[in-house]
Amino acid sequence: MSGSAYQDDRGNKDRSITKAGSPGSATGARRKGTAVPAPGGPFLIGENMTGGYGKGPNILENCTIAVDEGEIAVIVGPNGAGKSTAMKAVFGMLDLREGSVRLDGEDITSLSPQDRVAKGMGFVPQTSNIFTSLTVEENLEMGAFIRRDDFRDTMEQIYDLFPILREKRRQAAGELSGGQRQQVAVGRALMTKPKVLMLDEPTAGVSPIVMDELFDRIIEVARTGIPILMVEQNARQALEIADKGYVLVQGANAYSGSGKELLADPEVRKSFLGG
Repeated sequence: MSGSAYQDDRGNKDRSITKAGSPGSATGARRKGTAVPAPGGPFLIGENMTGGYGKGPNILENCTIAVDEGEIAVIVGPNGAGKSTAMKAVFGMLDLREGSVRLDGEDITSLSPQDRVAKGMGFVPQTSNIFTSLTVEENLEMGAFIRRDDFRDTMEQIYDLFPILREKRRQAAGELSGGQRQQVAVGRALMTKPKVLMLDEPTAGVSPIVMDELFDRIIEVARTGIPILMVEQNARQALEIADKGYVLVQGANAYSGSGKELLADPEVRKSFLGG
């Protein structure tokens, strides 16, 4: 996967930091349910999302998350803020009571997760994201289940991206370290040749060294032009590589802006980044 399709100066996009409700914010100057799809909007957007599980209370409240081609967008916030729920809503694992999801200009709000994968969504859940009894290579092959073409070139690209997987291609995935398992999970999602890659807590439970390595690989994927939407518990480190950041509190947008802007904001630092 070469970086030729990617502009290195990613930092020019969406540099303004905003609080929810202000005119420039993701939710500001809009009322619930009034969002109108606009041509040339973000490549992927979950807009004004409100919903919960089953007949339970709303977990998301008028939440908006978006990412463009070649960007890394990160969702952060305290425990219980609805970060993973927002990701699942975008992927179709949560029925929205209000709002919409659009991918490459197409409204996909009513589609199932399986249909969203066929449309180009790659999703890596936090847990149970590999087949432990299968080899590394078999896991990658499973990722190509929707493809009808020759996927060997894609597999070689993934081995180039994650060299340790080439070395361990014949080994059972369940025998790998936590960080190596995450590489298998990301690689399997990339085997679908997704238009957008969604990662739920990709560095959960790994060492700081492995976390840095995973973030480096995530940056490489973004440089190929694939948008990446990521929920991350290591907020400070994630915002350092993010083009866009969304801070959620109680299922709603509290702050949004570029990663650098959020890292520099005193209120964000005090409330969510430990000072």
